[in-house]
Amino acid sequence: MMQAVFAAALLILASPLEGLANTHDNIHWSRHGQTGRRTTTTLQARNNTESPYKLEDLYRGESFLNDWEFFSDPDPTHGLVNYQTKANAVKKKLAFVQSDGTTVLAVDDFTDVPVGGNRDSVRISTKKKYNGGLFIADFWKMPHGCSVWPAYWSVGPNWPNGGEIDILEGVHEQETNSYTLHSGEGCTLSANNVRIKANVIHDRCASSGSDNRGCGFSDSDERSYGKPFNMIAGGVFAHLWNSQGIKMWFFPRGEVPADINTKKPNPDAWPTPSAFFSSKTCNMAEHFYEHSLVLDTTICGDFAGATYASAGCPGTCEQAVANTTIFKWAKWKINYIATYQLP
Repeated sequence: MMQAVFAAALLILASPLEGLANTHDNIHWSRHGQTGRRTTTTLQARNNTESPYKLEDLYRGESFLNDWEFFSDPDPTHGLVNYQTKANAVKKKLAFVQSDGTTVLAVDDFTDVPVGGNRDSVRISTKKKYNGGLFIADFWKMPHGCSVWPAYWSVGPNWPNGGEIDILEGVHEQETNSYTLHSGEGCTLSANNVRIKANVIHDRCASSGSDNRGCGFSDSDERSYGKPFNMIAGGVFAHLWNSQGIKMWFFPRGEVPADINTKKPNPDAWPTPSAFFSSKTCNMAEHFYEHSLVLDTTICGDFAGATYASAGCPGTCEQAVANTTIFKWAKWKINYIATYQLP
């Protein structure tokens, strides 16, 4: 989720990095070739080594309501939403825990809202701050639909200087997930030793009010976002953030490494990451620090509003806000988010 205003024109020309598929002109609407699918048998065979990581935090069920802050100020990205306090979100059944322990964060899909009005939604962030580690998020469902802009991300102080890491983000019925970094000056993608299963969409991480696209990749797996993600009961997004850089993986349901399911993750045994931001051209400690994890769903705004006309959605984004049926699918259903550190 971008903290500053997106440029209205989102088309870019990016240079390919070594070992990547061809890049695409559009930052969010690229089509992709091979899916990079993996077999469960292969993953389990590769995960027999011992995990070097220790579980630090396990956010599950009520902990999303108690250990995360509810943001209720106006949306910094100018979305047509009213973010709710914890009391209001719980009262309106926009934040609750199902009987099976799944946490639901929803956009209001039952209240009549006028064209161009604001619809109630939820944005939460961890009270705890992080300066690195291994993060694993298991989602059963994610929001999607015309006008909808969901994101799972982390952010530091004094944006963009403290950095922003977007692990799961998109708009409308985007074809695949986008992985993005935002930083202060002096951080770019490295062309050295990059072997990933994604496509470059921009190589300059430094962000500002005039250009805050950041540096990033679009996933090559069509199951990584929206309805296709939900149709397979979701999956796992993992990212490893350390002095060597930031690596990100997407594992569809049924292809999650066994060591993740047993809470003994070993990234060295996992397949090629979906995205890799190397420290060779970006000092991680300098550009990314004191991060809170964030989950939110906004509507229209600087990204979804700017791309609405080109997304094949009907009418206008302001008209979409008034259509309650769209937001039936605008729900996070979260199994857990776990954080790990080296002892």
